[in-house]
Amino acid sequence: MRTIFILLMLCSVPMPMAAQPQAAVNLMPIPTNLRMGTGRLAIDPSFSVAISANSDPRLQRAVERFLNDLRRQTGMLPVNVRVTDASKATLVIRAEHANKEVLALGEDESYSLDVTSSSAKLEAPTTLGALHGLQTFLQLVATTTDGFAVPALSIQDKPRFPWRGLLIDVGRHFIPLDVLKRNLDGMAAVKLNVLHWHLSENQGFRVESKKFPKLHEMGSDGLFYTQDEIRDLIAYAQERGIRVMPEFDMPGHSTAWFVGYPELASAPGPYQIERKWGVFDPAMDPTQERTYKFLDDFIGEMAGLFPDQYFHIGGDEVNGKQWEANPKIQEFKRSHGIKNNEDLQAYFNKRVQEIVSKHGKTMVGWDEILRPDLPKNIVVQSWRGQESLAAAAKQGYRGLLSHGYYVDLMWSAERHYSFDPLGGPGANLTPEEKQRVLGGEACMWGEYVSPENIDSRIWPRTAAIAERLWSPQEVRDVNSMYQRMEKVSRKLDWLGLTHNSGYAPMLRRMAGSDNISALRALADVVEPVKDYSRGELAAAEPTSADPLNRLVDAARPESLAARKFAGQVDQLLSGKADADAKAQIRSLLILWRDNQAKLQPLADQSFLLKEVVPISRDLSSLGSAGLSAMDYLESGQHAPADWATEQRGLVEEAKKPKAQLLLMIAPSIQRLIQASAGQATGSSSNQGDR
Repeated sequence: MRTIFILLMLCSVPMPMAAQPQAAVNLMPIPTNLRMGTGRLAIDPSFSVAISANSDPRLQRAVERFLNDLRRQTGMLPVNVRVTDASKATLVIRAEHANKEVLALGEDESYSLDVTSSSAKLEAPTTLGALHGLQTFLQLVATTTDGFAVPALSIQDKPRFPWRGLLIDVGRHFIPLDVLKRNLDGMAAVKLNVLHWHLSENQGFRVESKKFPKLHEMGSDGLFYTQDEIRDLIAYAQERGIRVMPEFDMPGHSTAWFVGYPELASAPGPYQIERKWGVFDPAMDPTQERTYKFLDDFIGEMAGLFPDQYFHIGGDEVNGKQWEANPKIQEFKRSHGIKNNEDLQAYFNKRVQEIVSKHGKTMVGWDEILRPDLPKNIVVQSWRGQESLAAAAKQGYRGLLSHGYYVDLMWSAERHYSFDPLGGPGANLTPEEKQRVLGGEACMWGEYVSPENIDSRIWPRTAAIAERLWSPQEVRDVNSMYQRMEKVSRKLDWLGLTHNSGYAPMLRRMAGSDNISALRALADVVEPVKDYSRGELAAAEPTSADPLNRLVDAARPESLAARKFAGQVDQLLSGKADADAKAQIRSLLILWRDNQAKLQPLADQSFLLKEVVPISRDLSSLGSAGLSAMDYLESGQHAPADWATEQRGLVEEAKKPKAQLLLMIAPSIQRLIQASAGQATGSSSNQGDR
């Protein structure tokens, strides 16, 4: 078979590789099997890539992207040269056969990668596996004393679960295609393989429908994707080994449907797009045949637009109030022997499943749809707990876990990392039942995201979830995860993701100045409040029109600075801190103590910073308290009881949310105060969300 070669010339001067200590391997996800070798492979002018055997165009384009990504990572200008001898290629890629044109669940994604000091070989049964192997190779590229290089090693790798997804909600806040595309690149980099595209909500219907144009014309505020744009995104995803599954939520979360088609609803219109968040009363009328005729036509149109086998109908959070208030619906329930609203929704789901199946698709829904009268080929997505996932598997249904993976809740990566699709009740399933657990999905719900900050809400924590879904279950070292996640986060910058680069510009806007050192010192150690408390703590009920330009919108979901400080305090209190480590702690405490005086002039000039002054004052007070505690600890004398009591009160005040933010160093300062008073301190792993 004809062999295709692509040669990458990286620079004009050879850089020989001297013997160096073995480099650390910062891979995420961790491969199934990895064995380190001796030496490393130089990325220098002699480096070249060859595709042998299968000449799948998808693989050829993947190699071109690989070369472009390698150029960005190294900053070197490539010169592509065709060669005719396979023996001249440094990296030889062999994929036995191409994948299906439309990627399918369960295709072979395995690969092997062998790197020596002189060459590399990437082999896979399919193009899909080769794509994953190329991402692994890119993660391995490191800067050394002699140039760029990849360590010698041998990897055999395959995913633990076949379904590794990311849900992006574009219904509540519209997210443009370019933002979605760069997140697809991020997904591919950490081997996620399903984009779950949540396309309809109470706040917006985001897809052009040629059969029912009032859906997007009246239900989207003009913010929707044309069918050509959708085809373009699907093609972009498929090129990267990612399936795209649409979700159109029904019978609830459907107000935007009713703006143009009020006859679908269970109560008379007119309807308007919702501007607030929450669970609303409007729901489709499950008793009218015209509802199913409409859905038959609509699902048929969307089934032709989205090639993936799976079609998500939502099915969650129907409060039933419109059903209870409609006499015709109540009569329908009586005449059909339907006892309650749950049974009525089950009737609706069964009718919709038949429509989805008629159009050649497999229905997926949130765990509220789980009823024994639905066929066993549906997929149940669990958001309410691992129990429902295990229950579905026991009843013969395939399932996905999203409970524990809601990245919009602002949890730490460690907390997401602790959830496993086969953890909890799933651990007790039989081997046959475990096979029905397909994997899971991270979920980025859209109440508080914009094109500007969505990347920082998804990355890098989603990389930890990706590892949980790919790597062996026993891969659980949290400290290793954080070390590798930080490295991978920087690699993602080269793909155009803005989770790091977008931080400073948002702070500069808030400050109205380029001098943001004081604001950044505060921002680095705060986090947005957790779970759904942001809305509860708001002065006014939040709406979709609220600007997302405050510190709570820029602050990272997890403060790695506060985490590192907690580790330093652990080291100090365990007696393992040397003089340099103690000096670092003191330096941070001085920085925080003095920061309010530096921040106040900025706050005096900016309406966006006035609300953060109280939490800034708390930071200053904590810095002072920490320094005093350090003095007592180093003097060998216990702090006076009255002082310790007073400082504990200060810490408790600092722990309270302010401006919808949490000051994440407070638990560590509390431990310093307790230790200085001769009291037990516990460990940082028990503090806050950690």
